Amino acid sequence: MNIGQASKASGVSAKMIRYYEQTGLIPAADRTASGYRDYSDTDVHMLRFIRRARDLGFAVAEISDLLGLWRDETRQSAEVKRLARGHIDALEQKIKGLQDMAHALTTLVNACQGDHRPHCPILQSLESDPEDEDLSVRGRPGAVARLSH
Repeated sequence: MNIGQASKASGVSAKMIRYYEQTGLIPAADRTASGYRDYSDTDVHMLRFIRRARDLGFAVAEISDLLGLWRDETRQSAEVKRLARGHIDALEQKIKGLQDMAHALTTLVNACQGDHRPHCPILQSLESDPEDEDLSVRGRPGAVARLSH
């Protein structure tokens, strides 16, 4: 099958298939007499494997390792589990970082009056030096504190 058919059958774009070939993640496809790429069912199966791994957030280097383990029938499942566990740890760190960012931004949004005045704690935080910034909300210098009732 040609690259378009392989793309449709695997769910991987033709551009990504060419990229995976170029980087060596997958072997170069056989070529027809007229020079077109010719993919087998085995190639499509491998592309589906890659697509599913990408859907789970694995990086290309990790997918390369997974492909190596997949092809190695003497592998130990412990190796696969270790790689997957490392990926879970990295995802959890990313989630924690995103939650921290969302919390900091929520704090700033809650501190912003969102009215006709120009003062904006969000912009003030963005302009401050990150080394000095703890993302706590501070009043504008010289501003009078607003009393809540």
